[in-house]
Amino acid sequence: MFHPVASGRRSTRHLMLAGITAGSTLVGVSAAVAGSCPTDKVKANATPPATHAGKGVTDTVLAAIDLEKEPANIKERQLRFRKLTIEPGGIVPWHSHADRPAIIYIAEGEIVEYASNCSVPIVHKAGEIRPETSGTSHWWQNTGNKAVILFVGDVLHDKNDHNM
Repeated sequence: MFHPVASGRRSTRHLMLAGITAGSTLVGVSAAVAGSCPTDKVKANATPPATHAGKGVTDTVLAAIDLEKEPANIKERQLRFRKLTIEPGGIVPWHSHADRPAIIYIAEGEIVEYASNCSVPIVHKAGEIRPETSGTSHWWQNTGNKAVILFVGDVLHDKNDHNM
């Protein structure tokens, strides 16, 4: 049997849930846009390769899959999932993603990226995701006073490559 008061409460709940969902979606959209190079600052070879040595970085492989043994059969490639902790003042040295695509999730803290194709530093904050593809060469630095935690999924080719 239809009860108008109960039905009205359910409708209000559904509207509230829809509003929360829409708001969450908009927050996600703004987070996805944040932490990228401003369009007017994108330029080839804007930042030259840096010679800073890596320091203050702990790289822990949490899981890895040999892709040659999977149906994808990608020879000499490994899918990895890692946790990187970058201490205050820590540096991830210059490296390229020419043959190692990656997706980075900034879980905690704030970190600065110096990318080859951006003429200004890019600040990444907790909650953001940074895709790294074949056109990406860069280095990162924790300029803050707290450790930064990153989770990285990448396709590794050179098993001796310990850079981010």
